Amino acid sequence: MKKFMSLMEKFLMPLAKAIGENKYLIAIRDGFLISTPMLIIGSTFLLIANFPIPIWNTWMTHLLGDDWATKMSMPASASFDVMTILAVVGIAYSLGRLLEIDAIAAGVMSLVLFFIVTPLTIDFTPEGTDKLYHVAGLPMQWMGSRGLFLGIIVALLGTRLFAIFVKKGWVIKMPAGVPPTVVKSFESLIPGFLVITIFFIISWLFSITPFGSVQEFIYQFLQYPLVKLGNTLGAMIVAYLFLHFFWFFGINGSSVVGAVFNPVLRALSLENLDAFKHGEKLPNIITGDFQDMFATFGGAGSTLSLIVVMLIVCKSQRTKKLSQLSLVPGIFGINEPIIFGLPIVLNPIILIPFVIVPTINIIITYFAMDWGLVPFTNGIQLPWTTPIIISGLLVSGWQGAVLQAILFVLGMFIYYPFIKVLDKQYLEEEKKANEKEDEDISFDDIDFESL
Repeated sequence: MKKFMSLMEKFLMPLAKAIGENKYLIAIRDGFLISTPMLIIGSTFLLIANFPIPIWNTWMTHLLGDDWATKMSMPASASFDVMTILAVVGIAYSLGRLLEIDAIAAGVMSLVLFFIVTPLTIDFTPEGTDKLYHVAGLPMQWMGSRGLFLGIIVALLGTRLFAIFVKKGWVIKMPAGVPPTVVKSFESLIPGFLVITIFFIISWLFSITPFGSVQEFIYQFLQYPLVKLGNTLGAMIVAYLFLHFFWFFGINGSSVVGAVFNPVLRALSLENLDAFKHGEKLPNIITGDFQDMFATFGGAGSTLSLIVVMLIVCKSQRTKKLSQLSLVPGIFGINEPIIFGLPIVLNPIILIPFVIVPTINIIITYFAMDWGLVPFTNGIQLPWTTPIIISGLLVSGWQGAVLQAILFVLGMFIYYPFIKVLDKQYLEEEKKANEKEDEDISFDDIDFESL
């Protein structure tokens, strides 16, 4: 066992460090976080428009009229339909800060670059005719999930090139006394011109290929295959095995694995959300909601099941107190107290259920949705702190809430024998500690008169 742990530590620690310190992956993660509040707000309005209780729609129709749901969905469309635009600005801004350049200029420039490589035309066929017209406009199909991967590439590559030119000193120097905002504006002029020229040439070259645009090329040869690969049970299991092994060694596995896997899950969620808004069949089983609401309850390892088992069966003071302190945070998905307090880190007794429980959750949920027992997740963005049952109801109907309850109880049964072994070990340690205290010499026991 020690040999295995040593080998895993030797392999995982450098990998986690390389991923965790990679500026581009950090920029992607933080860039998405910038847009997350808007997506949650938009999801709230969409949830109100599609609340999973039939009488709700009847009551709201009587109160607000027949088109109330369409109007209520407008904030959702204003955020989700332009998700890629938000991501481009957010990622470029985050990377600009990491590279220590003008982050706002990087964000604005990257948005311009994205529009340069996007065909700004809309296919339009007038009613009553068969003739297709290409009308100038903003093609919304590239502003949402379909354009997400190109948006990420543009933000990273454009910002990096911009930083290279700035740090080479290819800037216009302003005399002393000029306001800082004016100085920054002119410093961005030459680097921005060079980067925009490069992307213009790239866009023009792709326009004379059979693909017609960079957007179409990236979607067909990168985004579509990656999304299809990510939308598989095998990919999800492998990602979660790595995630939990990282946690076992004290590394935040959610951040390390999420930096690579979350953009794929985000694209899959957006596809489901778009279908949900239009009343169409949901296309994907694996999504961000699938991961957040069904793979784990209470944080990595689905440790909410472990905490409740500890509350019920454990006898050692250590586990009793820890479970009481960890329960409320665990309900809201925060499990650092149990990860580092039990601990789970470098604890081979708990490693097995810590990895097995989320894996079983993923497998059961996947097949429950594949067989039609539970609806696919609708893509609505909920805060990751949303408690179970409530989250299942909102993203997958009452069937999702029932499935969460079943998986939660199943996790308790899996954790039970392992935590009993650990609890017995802690009881013995506490007993020995108490016996040692009783054996310690006290000054009250010394007879000074006999000396």
